[in-house]
Amino acid sequence: MKNSEISYKQSKSLDLQNIFLAKVFGWMFIALMITGFTALFVANDEGFKNAVFGNRIIFWGIIIAELVLVFVISGAIRRLSPTTTKLLFLLYSILNGITLSFIFMVYTSSSIAITFFITAATFGIMAVYGYVTKKDLTKFGNILIMALFGVIIAVVVNLFLKSQTLQYIISIIGIFVFVGLVAYDTQKLKAIGMSELDETTKKKLSIIGALSLYLDFINLFLLLLQFFGGRRG
Repeated sequence: MKNSEISYKQSKSLDLQNIFLAKVFGWMFIALMITGFTALFVANDEGFKNAVFGNRIIFWGIIIAELVLVFVISGAIRRLSPTTTKLLFLLYSILNGITLSFIFMVYTSSSIAITFFITAATFGIMAVYGYVTKKDLTKFGNILIMALFGVIIAVVVNLFLKSQTLQYIISIIGIFVFVGLVAYDTQKLKAIGMSELDETTKKKLSIIGALSLYLDFINLFLLLLQFFGGRRG
């Protein structure tokens, strides 16, 4: 009887975990689709494109709005309702699509598509690894987060140095950092899915998780684009 109860609890826990992860990846996929279509629309609309990239106030206003939204979604999660959290996440994906539309102006469509599939394959492999591995990735996750801060600082410094060599090194390190973060974040979300949190909290955490994986994917894509992206003539 005890064995059957343990088996039932394990089965229930696994079901809750898979439902939670399905929501996380579902919202991540929706956000990526919105970002992609928004970027494509802006890149092909001369009026919209000129309004965004021809006016520094509007462009930097969107950038600041994106940063604010990330902090609000992550920091004010307890005070937000699940519906508000979802709407803010979708708004963020739209704004990010507007700013990312520049890639269609710089790189060829074929190289963007190829890089996207390379990113998707890499992301998928590391997400599966993070899901199936028995190794605790917490220690590696902490190292990767510190490395990420180092990459951000290096990027800021290179804005002044404008060194191609440093940019190349930053991009390579950044790729490894985000590849590792995909596995780490997936394992972390797997643990959340198995936890006995209330439904409302889990709904909000599924959006936070989707945002984390979304950012991992987007940043990995942009870094890989520097190596696989073919620039327009």
